[in-house]
Amino acid sequence: MTVTTGVNKKTKKEKKKKTVLQEIVGFVFDLLVVFALFMVITTFVAEPVWVKGTSMTNTLQNNELLLVSKRAYGEGTKGMERGDIVICRYPGRTDFTIPLGANLSITRHTAFVKRLVALPGDTIEFSGGNMYVNGELVPNPEKMGSIPYDYPLRQLGANEYFVVGDNRRTSHDSRASDVGPISRDMIVGKAVRVIFPFSAWRKVQ
Repeated sequence: MTVTTGVNKKTKKEKKKKTVLQEIVGFVFDLLVVFALFMVITTFVAEPVWVKGTSMTNTLQNNELLLVSKRAYGEGTKGMERGDIVICRYPGRTDFTIPLGANLSITRHTAFVKRLVALPGDTIEFSGGNMYVNGELVPNPEKMGSIPYDYPLRQLGANEYFVVGDNRRTSHDSRASDVGPISRDMIVGKAVRVIFPFSAWRKVQ
C-alpha cells in the first residue's frame, strides 16, 4: 500500500512547474535562435523582396516575390553588369523608424526594384524617346513605347549609379530630381529569381 503525503504532492507540483518553465524557456530560446539566423541570412546572404507597382512591367509584375542575392556584388562595381536588376534605396525614403533611445533607432528603408543601366564613369542620356549609355542606343523594352521626356547628357561620378525601371514611361527612378544617380551603399543586392507565385517561378533577366 502506497501512501501519498503532502510533501510528495508538493514535490510533484514543483516538478511540474519546473518542467513547464523549462519548456517555455526552451521555446523562447529556439525562437531567438531562429530569429538570429533569419537576421544573419537576410542581412548578409539573401532576402525576399516584393515587387510593388508597375515600374518594371513587363519584366516583373506587381506582387511578384523576388529572391535577392546580397553576395552577388563585391566592393565598388565588382560583379556588377549593366542590365542587372537590383534592389536599391532612394535618398530619404523609409517605411518606418523605431526609436530605441538617444541616438539609436531601427530604420527600414523602402526597397525599390530597378534596372542598373549605367556605372561610374558612364555617360547617360535620354533623347528623342530613347536611352543612350556611352553614346550607344539601349533599346526600349518591348511593347513599352518610347520615353515621353528627355534627360540631358550626363557623366556619372566615381560613386554614382543610374537605375531605371523597365516601364520607362512611368517609372520613378534616377531621372527624377528627388532621386538622381544613387551611391553604391544604396544598392542592396541583385534580383536573381521570381519565387512567388509558383506559377511564375523563373530566373530574372
